[in-house]
Amino acid sequence: MNRPRRGSGWPSIHSVAVVRLFAAFKPCLALTAVVFVCCCGMRVEASPSADVPVAADNPAGGGDDVWVVSTRRLPDISRTPANVTFGVERLVRDAACSRWMPSDLPSLLNEPQRPLVVFIHGNRYESADAKSQGLLVARRLAACHPDASAARTVIFSWPSSREGHLLRDSRAKYERSMTEGHYLAWLLGQVEPDRPVAIVAYSYGGLIALEALDNLITAEQSGRANLQPWLDRSARLHLVLVASAVQQDALAPCGEYRKVLRSVNRLTLLNNTRDQALRFFEFIDPALGAEALGHEHMPSRWIPPGIEFVQVDAAPIVGKSHRFPPYIESPSLRQRMATGALDGLTNE
Repeated sequence: MNRPRRGSGWPSIHSVAVVRLFAAFKPCLALTAVVFVCCCGMRVEASPSADVPVAADNPAGGGDDVWVVSTRRLPDISRTPANVTFGVERLVRDAACSRWMPSDLPSLLNEPQRPLVVFIHGNRYESADAKSQGLLVARRLAACHPDASAARTVIFSWPSSREGHLLRDSRAKYERSMTEGHYLAWLLGQVEPDRPVAIVAYSYGGLIALEALDNLITAEQSGRANLQPWLDRSARLHLVLVASAVQQDALAPCGEYRKVLRSVNRLTLLNNTRDQALRFFEFIDPALGAEALGHEHMPSRWIPPGIEFVQVDAAPIVGKSHRFPPYIESPSLRQRMATGALDGLTNE
């Protein structure tokens, strides 16, 4: 989809709003913690390496069919491309350790009976950090859900490295999320209609996921023949959005991404009404003038009949933090994530 670029409202931000924004985030700048998913943190994320050391071994077993699809060296684009050359890696395990090895997209897409769990991280992640966090998610879900061992986890690694001060960086990554939606759309467009897919996306990852699904449906409606159909698929699609940096009315009856729901079988929202970063989402694109979906509750009446819908406020567990580890390390939130993504994924 050739979507107009956003951000025309940047100059209209009042200086007092900027002062409020940086005053709120100043204590967070000293953190060396993660904020991740589609993946996708906004502005208070830092490198996750301090929270989540890269663990090569997996004594518990499970969660090791993990791949990386990287767009980190790909340019900005304004529409879904005709072809993409991703960087693809696969986790290979031997008796001593696990390591990442180069691979290719046909290898990733083989075994079409195996469900895909696509994990989209957030802002301010280096490549190694994204891999570490995605591997942690795969293993945590495998430890708490029996169906996880049948799934293949794909980490969608996008160019989210720290660039300058928080506000400028957040705006740049908001714009880059549109490009990433086009790349993810092409990737998903290679998936056979009878292959189940679950997308777990955090913060800006939620925006990337919705943009991708919207692009796929638009492409199908316009008759593009080089992408697989995403309307009336025979396999299920489950969408889990964690603290999503998307406008609150994105899925409303007249919302920008409403038609995405036509391809979704289950929608799970893990929101945080106390999130200290998402409460300033309206300053990222003032032209929208919208609160963040991940900070607000979405009325259940907006969900069409036939879609399984669960919405949870994680504030009592996560508090004000805009970081992913509290979600994946909480037994109850981790179970919500696993249930939303994996329960009944392969059922007809």
